[in-house]
Amino acid sequence: MNAQPPTSSTAAEPGAHRDPAGPPRTSSARNPDLSREAIPGQKVALAPGQLQLRPARRGKPPAHLADLTLEERIEAVKEMGLPGFRAKQLSVHYFEHFTTDPELMTDLPRERREELVERFFPTLLTPVSRQSADHGATQKILWRLFDGSMVESVLMRYSDRITLCISSEAGCGMNCPFCATGQMGLTRNLSAAEIIEQVRIANRMLAAGEIPGGTGRVSNIVFMGMGEPLANYRPVATTCRRLNAPAPEGFGIGARHITVSTVGLAPAVRKLMAERIPVTLAVSLHAPDDALRDELVPINTRYDVDDILSAAHEYFQATGRRVSIEYALIRDINDQAHRAQLLADRLIAHGGAHWVHVNPIPLNPVKGSKWTASDPLVEKKFVETLRDNGISATIRDTRGSDIDGACGQLAAEVIETDEHRADREARVARVEAVASRPE
Repeated sequence: MNAQPPTSSTAAEPGAHRDPAGPPRTSSARNPDLSREAIPGQKVALAPGQLQLRPARRGKPPAHLADLTLEERIEAVKEMGLPGFRAKQLSVHYFEHFTTDPELMTDLPRERREELVERFFPTLLTPVSRQSADHGATQKILWRLFDGSMVESVLMRYSDRITLCISSEAGCGMNCPFCATGQMGLTRNLSAAEIIEQVRIANRMLAAGEIPGGTGRVSNIVFMGMGEPLANYRPVATTCRRLNAPAPEGFGIGARHITVSTVGLAPAVRKLMAERIPVTLAVSLHAPDDALRDELVPINTRYDVDDILSAAHEYFQATGRRVSIEYALIRDINDQAHRAQLLADRLIAHGGAHWVHVNPIPLNPVKGSKWTASDPLVEKKFVETLRDNGISATIRDTRGSDIDGACGQLAAEVIETDEHRADREARVARVEAVASRPE
């Protein structure tokens, strides 16, 4: 990706118990610093195992109504010389009618409508393309942001719910080698309003009958699109509040219908507990042993398996919400029987068998990668091992893989250089060497 040198720091949490640049856990061949940050003047293309903790771009999108609390909206309206109740009317149009069209705001003074829309509803997302699968029940939308950055979101209609998978960053700095978004690097974080607009526009499309299956509205939100949500902590926490708040302050979506995923930022999980919005937490674990997870999920070099499972169990205790453990099953890499048992052992050691639900996910194919999904019989054995240990487990549905809209496939733009390809191939070889070690 042809990005500019990074210029600002993102919110990956400092202060883990283990210094990633310090001595390795073992004397085995291990990169001296797998979590080296991109620095000014350095290319954004990531070396094997490198985390990018600085966005390639900075710059705030225009201020938007969705960034503000209801009280802040009232004050902003009053600053324009209008009575405070106009803020509630604007909020109803946005969060209940899903519109920013001044012609539809007939309860507002005609002579002030354009001014109010310009002030509170600047254009943040512009649709670039839309692809459909599953007879229209799955829709992937590519958005252009105000500065030209690209993100994607995926709408999935089921018989009993409508789920929207939203992006929280343009790109991702976590650099997981089996994820297309991870190969992009991090362009920039999204504002709360940019995240919320994905929901508002999806609701408008549903209300207008643009999605097969009749009218409706989004019932479930999953932060499983582009980006690491907890690396963009404050906008994501604000978004959770807007999603959960009753209309007209927000969309009124129940907390248990909102899922925030993380690859393992343990301190940020603990911060999320303090927000007291009991959303569902999903941890993308993908390996139960640190040696393999260091390679598959580089943030593990800062917050290892014990760190993230401890934080996740604390989250369960604080909220009463069972934690989802996401586990992409990669053929001959992390799907062995001994790793299924080790996963069960480590989960039980952190709180018993009943505080988690494991979602093994058949790996979705990513362009340029030779890795593929596990054999169905191996998947079945993996799930049976977990269940034999009393752990709830369900193979996850892989909606939208034929339009690159499934987990790990979202990538608005990836341009791979020869140097980055060589890095990636070397990293794949290293992963395979770790995966094939005897138990």
